[in-house]
Amino acid sequence: MEILHLEALVAAVLFVGLRVGGLMLFAPFLSSQSIPAQMKVALAVALTALLYPACRPTPTASGVLDYAGFALAEMVTGLLLGLASQLTVEAAQLAGQMVGVQSGYSLVTLFDPQTQADTAVMATFNQFVVLLIFVQLNADHWLLRGLAASFSYLPPGSLITGAKAGYALLRAAGGIWLAALQLAAPVVVATMLVDVTLGFLAKASPQLPVLFLGLPIKNLLGLTILTGSLVLWPRFFEHRFSAGIELGEQLLHLAK
Repeated sequence: MEILHLEALVAAVLFVGLRVGGLMLFAPFLSSQSIPAQMKVALAVALTALLYPACRPTPTASGVLDYAGFALAEMVTGLLLGLASQLTVEAAQLAGQMVGVQSGYSLVTLFDPQTQADTAVMATFNQFVVLLIFVQLNADHWLLRGLAASFSYLPPGSLITGAKAGYALLRAAGGIWLAALQLAAPVVVATMLVDVTLGFLAKASPQLPVLFLGLPIKNLLGLTILTGSLVLWPRFFEHRFSAGIELGEQLLHLAK
């Protein structure tokens, strides 16, 4: 009896830890590669210890394959929760790409510690601003509360991925374009008007150095409009992060 009890205890801790680890692979801020691996492991262990009381009794398994299937299901559960919130950050990066192309910053790249690759400067700027808003709004607390609540309606081993969950995830991923366009619209529209105006000037007076005037004008105008629109970003991303967490919970309900 004691051996069975110890086995169930170890399995419960393992399943909780895998769900936490899956969340930290994709969740904004927590998944950053700039955070030392030792700190991530310590945080995962601490969260596992805190969330273990919320875990229901582990499902019965007859062999190693059953335990492997349950472990994979817990990893996927955490991944779905983290990915649903990460979509908002991806939308901000895409908006930065749009703004960079229109404002003339597409050739400027910076080393992104999140992806360990060279990224357009405006995309990196948007990403850092969104992560600061994420922390300032305590959205990481919302995400952890959603993770804790997931054990009540989706106990370990009960995840069964289906077509409905996959369709909902693809539909949410498609929403990245809409959110990015909403963020980049002020700068994109303003710079497009500058391009149209300079085109008419070039037709009216071919002697004007339109190509040399266009780039600095669009740079200055894009930065000015972007700076002014940052005031609206906290409210916008508060709604987006809240919707992302709700989406994660919806995906888990659909994946039952």
